[in-house]
Amino acid sequence: MGAHANIIEGTIASAGRIDKALADASGLSRERVKALMAEGRVQLAGKPVAQASLKVEAGTAFAIAVPEAIPAEAVAQDIALTVVFEDEHLVIVDKPAGLVVHPAAGNLDGTLVNALLHHCRGQLSGIGGVARPGIVHRIDKDTSGLLVVAKSDAAHEGLAAQFADHSITRAYRAVVGGRPVPAAGTVMGAIARSNHDRKKMALVEDGRGKHAVTHFRTLEPLKGATLIECRLETGRTHQVRVHMASIGHALLGDPVYGRTISSLRPILQRLSFHRQALHAAELGFVHPVTSQSVHFVSKLPDDMRTLIDELRH
Repeated sequence: MGAHANIIEGTIASAGRIDKALADASGLSRERVKALMAEGRVQLAGKPVAQASLKVEAGTAFAIAVPEAIPAEAVAQDIALTVVFEDEHLVIVDKPAGLVVHPAAGNLDGTLVNALLHHCRGQLSGIGGVARPGIVHRIDKDTSGLLVVAKSDAAHEGLAAQFADHSITRAYRAVVGGRPVPAAGTVMGAIARSNHDRKKMALVEDGRGKHAVTHFRTLEPLKGATLIECRLETGRTHQVRVHMASIGHALLGDPVYGRTISSLRPILQRLSFHRQALHAAELGFVHPVTSQSVHFVSKLPDDMRTLIDELRH
């Protein structure tokens, strides 16, 4: 199906020509589907198919590999950064909520990468390519907190190895709805892209997902909510958000996975709190070049502190 591609999977809803049926099921245009078929990027029931006029039955499984767009080289932009630590090999940044990590469709500039290119004068690891120089991991646009960026290829490779073997220490602070019972626990469940909404992740049991483990504990009970700490064994897309929502305690303000408790809605509206209440508060690892153990802590940002104070009353 090809590397560096987004895989769209599902089943055909109604019988008919394959190009029309796939367009209806995938959200792509018929011309786009035809082009991808010609490139060998479409499979029906696990087998490649290239004939657009082929008839297909309802319920047939399909997979379409949509190649990632090759972005233009990111440009350096003078955007303010909060740098927690920096040496010749890496830089630790405290990212504010609202800042996208790297350029992509819809956010071609004004990202953390653009800011880093200016700050580091272009001295970032090239392993991530032109779109993601130095980016070893990322946190969501509307999640705040600590992020490590590689300035050298050696640092990038060393950090990537630690992320892969789950030896990186990562702890988040989050405000969730309700009161988790028990007050501490572990959520385990494979995560993959949702079959129903391609913009969402979901817990899956069909073998598609990536193993994910989140340990949580209560830090402070609040009015209709709870301040918790989440420590990650793995780092999957939207992991904390998906796992906490799966046990009935979605993050406050989460526009994708959350259902705000009605009694808390006026508080969120009054505070104009429109993002998931999630902050990457701790980051620890072995420096990939010096071999020293390092650990960094970030205080809660103002918007989350204000929200917590309101929920204490």
